[in-house]
Amino acid sequence: MVYKPRLIDRLFPSNCLLCGTGTSSGLNACEGCIEDLPRNGEACPHCAMPLPVAAACGHCLQEPPLVSGALCGFRYDYPVRELLLRFKSGGDLAAGRLLAELMARQIDALQAVPAGDWTLVPVPLAPRRIGERGFNQAERIARVLGGRLGLRVEPRLARRVRSSPDQKSLSAVQRRRNLAQAFHARPCPGRRLILVDDILTTGATTRALAQSLLNAGAAEIRLWCLARAV
Repeated sequence: MVYKPRLIDRLFPSNCLLCGTGTSSGLNACEGCIEDLPRNGEACPHCAMPLPVAAACGHCLQEPPLVSGALCGFRYDYPVRELLLRFKSGGDLAAGRLLAELMARQIDALQAVPAGDWTLVPVPLAPRRIGERGFNQAERIARVLGGRLGLRVEPRLARRVRSSPDQKSLSAVQRRRNLAQAFHARPCPGRRLILVDDILTTGATTRALAQSLLNAGAAEIRLWCLARAV
């Protein structure tokens, strides 16, 4: 797959969302700010936890995840954290698009699009959350990645059938209980799917959604997230 920049981005320079200077990079960020972003380099291939070398972490060795691989473009640290907060809580769609565009470039540079027929599945939000926010941030990210990397996006392959309390203050065990039976997947026998989300924290949401899709017949599942909380 080849990253496909938009012609309009090359014709009309924009300002950097981080420092405000003009940029002709085709993105809402200057080259200096892009270079300073906390990229998620060497990491566990199963949960994307940053490590000194790319190897399975102790947690994944003890409890193998349901996804066959995970990739996070950045660490959830300044200024990625602030851009994501502007995106999710402030409705700043340009901030979310910037991070998704940069991740698409990383995926293309790493040749990380798996061979074969794969489909992007954004993590569903409960209808109440979509009503409050006005959009599903995971679907917005998936649309950018799919458009740039030539991958199909199917947001309706899974849906959230049970709303749950905010997960921010919960432990990993509490998050799992909180998400039990939260998702319902359509039949997808033999499909290869890449889940897309904004932040990977404990992996509880990913595990619950992956289990639902595997129960529906999926052959293999991977995960792409913009940021990894550490």
